[in-house]
Amino acid sequence: SPPPLQSFLDSSAKYRLTLFALTLLCYIVIIFVNVALILTIILEEKLHKPMYIFLCNLCFNSLYGTAAFHPKFLFDLLSNTHVISYAGCLLQVFFIYSYATTDFSILAVMSYDRYLAICRPLEYHSIMTKQRVTFLVCFSRLVPMICQSVVVIMSSKLILCGFQIEKLYCENWSFIKLSCYSTTLNNIVGFFVIILYCGHALFILCSYFQLVTFALRYPERRRKFLQTCMPHLICLINVTATLLFDVMYARYGSESVPQSLKNFMAIQFLIIPPMLNPIIYGLNLTQVRNSFFRLCRYKKQVEG
Repeated sequence: SPPPLQSFLDSSAKYRLTLFALTLLCYIVIIFVNVALILTIILEEKLHKPMYIFLCNLCFNSLYGTAAFHPKFLFDLLSNTHVISYAGCLLQVFFIYSYATTDFSILAVMSYDRYLAICRPLEYHSIMTKQRVTFLVCFSRLVPMICQSVVVIMSSKLILCGFQIEKLYCENWSFIKLSCYSTTLNNIVGFFVIILYCGHALFILCSYFQLVTFALRYPERRRKFLQTCMPHLICLINVTATLLFDVMYARYGSESVPQSLKNFMAIQFLIIPPMLNPIIYGLNLTQVRNSFFRLCRYKKQVEG
């Protein structure tokens, strides 16, 4: 049977330009909303606070991850051959996996920040110093990169007995399934990484349990919880649901599922969270929304 991307394009040949236009539009929107939020936070001095710095990091990560998928996918939609070099495939695995795990790390850091701001407000500024914020930003980026570097280096050592990737992009599970020999060590490392990020999820759940308990106990803190934590919670559910669905489907998915549905399942975490996260935060956080509109008005006045 043809590779998934070829099947997808063959069954939708007359819609190829439409798919290209929709994908390009999605990518442009992703770039615009993330860059707009990053610039708003950088240019507005009163947004130079830990919560917004972490949000800026989340938006940068969205640009980093989607750049590993969308340009190649757009090229494939207009091409009759859908191949990628071995080195290029390993790089794509690294960038997409490090994007996904970094997203989770940043959301864990953001939940810690909200816990301190709402449950321990008097200690917040003494704990969230510039050094602590720098450490947390570096932690959220370097640990996932180290984990994925180990995963990719181990995958690069495998001897493959096939060259057909079962997704629209390269991912590690496809490499492991193509191996000629035992991949027990790769599986052990893979499960270690999964357990590490399950630990992140448990940490986030504990933080939110504390936050909800505190908000219910002190009504005056409820407004701050709803305003600053609800966007984070929506983003968390959004990212977790799409990643969990992708990981579970990659390993245990049914062959009877239509190819078009498989393709959508495979790429949703590269489209939905990067597009929705900045919009959710931009609409819900009053300071971000007001700063963005003020900068837009200032730009118009300068041009006028």
